[in-house]
Amino acid sequence: MLSIRPMTAADADAVLAIYQQGIDTGNATFDTTAPTWTAFDAGRLAEHRLVACDEAGQVLGWVAVSRVSARPAYAGVVEHSVYIHPAARGRGVGLALMQALITSTEAAGIWTIQSGIFPENTASLALHRAVGFREVGVRERPGCLHGQWRDVVAIERRSTVAGTASG
Repeated sequence: MLSIRPMTAADADAVLAIYQQGIDTGNATFDTTAPTWTAFDAGRLAEHRLVACDEAGQVLGWVAVSRVSARPAYAGVVEHSVYIHPAARGRGVGLALMQALITSTEAAGIWTIQSGIFPENTASLALHRAVGFREVGVRERPGCLHGQWRDVVAIERRSTVAGTASG
């Protein structure tokens, strides 16, 4: 049975190991090494960091968000990351994490979740489409990874619940 719960500092080793495994695929991020827990913790909103665990409590994946700007106009916009342990991919872990994240962020009044995905990461693009994200464009060659310039597909999910008031 899969469970979703808030991420804690006790999850640091598992979360960072899964992050590094994603990085090692070469199709997850421009980063080449996972950050320290201190940097990870400081850069992500504590109230929207979740882990998926199996019945034994083993962390199978995680999702977290960061603010995109300190400007008040962007108070309801976050950028997210989702990473799944290689052995848990294709088992609904990502879907469960994304659904929980959407519930969490909408309850907090966040109206847009955005991210960037390498076009080669077709599984991630499919996961995001399944939970209502849309592609808003392609950033051509915004960064270089291991000597290769890479494109990034810009995606977003606009809430139908949060941030619907005018003005």
